[in-house]
Amino acid sequence: MNENLLKEKLTDLGADLVGFSRLDKSPIEGQSDLVYAITVAVKLPDAVLKTIDKRPTIEYFHTYRTANALLDRITFLGARLIEKQGYKAFPIPASQSTADDKSSYRGAFSHKTGARLSGLGFIGKNALFISSEFGSKIRLATILTDMQVSPEQDIIENGCKDCNLCVKACPGGAISGIVFKSGMEREDFFSAEKCSNHMKTYKDIGRGSVCGICIKVCPFNRLK
Repeated sequence: MNENLLKEKLTDLGADLVGFSRLDKSPIEGQSDLVYAITVAVKLPDAVLKTIDKRPTIEYFHTYRTANALLDRITFLGARLIEKQGYKAFPIPASQSTADDKSSYRGAFSHKTGARLSGLGFIGKNALFISSEFGSKIRLATILTDMQVSPEQDIIENGCKDCNLCVKACPGGAISGIVFKSGMEREDFFSAEKCSNHMKTYKDIGRGSVCGICIKVCPFNRLK
């Protein structure tokens, strides 16, 4: 299966963006050959994002979870397609957390890392992946594989430039305003702990609630 056919198959399953990249090493212990990443993105509806006003809404919360479920389905079925071609495939869920250290706010693999290396966009000051086509109004998931794939676009650096709208809007004070650069740790420019603690204040919306305010104000999103 070539990359164009795989992209077509994943798009047919519901993906809005598909990107390819090669990692420095596999994030999966004991499977060092899983160094190729296939990034899958699903766009969030503009009309739902527009409901966010100083705090998230139930509609946004459910749309966020539905997008995650769709991504998990796409990557699961995509992994099956890749396996049928004789390759290994390891789907990484849209939302994940480590089993051993919940305070690290990390999963088995950073979807943003694969997406950035694929050239689909850049990591913003808000620590979200900002795609060239849809801004940050997307959710991401990944398939790791030993099937050789190559980036189709160059890596984008410092797409936010001097914009600080998300810094001013963040109710949790999680966004420092420092521009992400290659090799930076997330904690160097963004506090996942502050973000998580603030999201817990929205328990009335749902368990494991999300915020979305930095998405709402980002000029790359161009809400219709």
